[in-house]
Amino acid sequence: MTDGAPKSQTIAVVGGGIAGITAALEAAEMGYDVVLLEKGPSLGGRVTRLNRYFPKLCHPTCGLEINYQRIKKNPRIKLMTMSEVQGVTGVRGDYLLTVRKTPRFVNANCTACGACAQAAETEIDNSFNYGMDKVKVAYLPHEHAFPMRYIISPEVIGTPEADKIKESCKYNAVELDQQEETFDLNAGAIIWATGWRPYDASKLDVYGYDSSPDIITNVEMERLAAHDGPTDGKIIRPSDGEPAKRVAMIQCAGSRDVNHLPYCSMICCLASLKHAAYVREQYPDAEVDIYYIDIRAHDKMSSFYERVRNDPGINFIKSKPGHIVVGEDGRPLVCGEQIIEREIYQRPYDLVVLATGMEPSRAPGADQPVDVEQDEHGFLIPAVGNDGGQFSAGVAGGPFDVALSTQSATAAALKAIQAVRAG
Repeated sequence: MTDGAPKSQTIAVVGGGIAGITAALEAAEMGYDVVLLEKGPSLGGRVTRLNRYFPKLCHPTCGLEINYQRIKKNPRIKLMTMSEVQGVTGVRGDYLLTVRKTPRFVNANCTACGACAQAAETEIDNSFNYGMDKVKVAYLPHEHAFPMRYIISPEVIGTPEADKIKESCKYNAVELDQQEETFDLNAGAIIWATGWRPYDASKLDVYGYDSSPDIITNVEMERLAAHDGPTDGKIIRPSDGEPAKRVAMIQCAGSRDVNHLPYCSMICCLASLKHAAYVREQYPDAEVDIYYIDIRAHDKMSSFYERVRNDPGINFIKSKPGHIVVGEDGRPLVCGEQIIEREIYQRPYDLVVLATGMEPSRAPGADQPVDVEQDEHGFLIPAVGNDGGQFSAGVAGGPFDVALSTQSATAAALKAIQAVRAG
């Protein structure tokens, strides 16, 4: 600050998911310069991996594509992918962000023609599909990626295969000599939209996530149902490719549990209701059992809950399963006691879906390149820092669905504007 006035009115938005995109657009369309930093190769965050999302159950492309067009048309937004904040110094109106930019080995000449992928031979786990399938080492992040540009995995750099990939590109878009770089960025305010990650299901020993490929998580189920997912939208048993017609949904898998996530993640019940509807749409003769403590369908979502509950092929079982084991036939067996009927059960399923919760990306124990104020769960406090120039948006600040994330982002953009206008 100089004589009470900010040195910079630029707003830095850290994170390019739905909250970061919203915050950046709201601020830029109010006439402020924005730098949008995303550590991955494309925008959209977790929302891009959804098959459908609430409240209208439409495909994420519907909303994201409109926002991408707004970004393209707004000269006040500078987008930087493969960029992660490593440090912050300064005060409101005069922050200095240290940013590390990771090479993608493909420049802006890329037309997404796919020649590099055709030339590649080595395959790696597809992180977009949570490792459920493979992609070539030269790949497009996903079919609706923005920016629509390929990336080359560092595993292949320095090999004859990399040279072959470079030779395949007729647009001189492949740059194998790109290096990691670090640069400084000035900003008057910072919006942290660093998002969330699924809770690690392997920590839930009693549910045997690592014991069977037919025990999956809710985010993996979302990719199974997606047309661009690992099975082209077919909901099948990962173990043998057979249709999954007997499915169990286990609610609060690790959530509301002092040993894992002591809080409710808000979206898990709704996601499982949606997943049950996916199964029934695909297989009219399927049967889905939803094991729950209580169902939390807030506001307008209650009507969707009633619709699902009235489906005769979907059963709601009030119970917290005690454990899951693999039966002699290889099928997962869900074991526990029904609370109301006091009945002990051991039921086989084609597929078991664990509704794991949302953990902030900057959760305790995670790599923390920047020291920001967090609550005991790792969520950022509403006004990050004590100088009134840093703010959280979306799930960085607490468990939200898409609608509430965008509302939070709009609020953060307004606060950031007020911060850089203060004098």
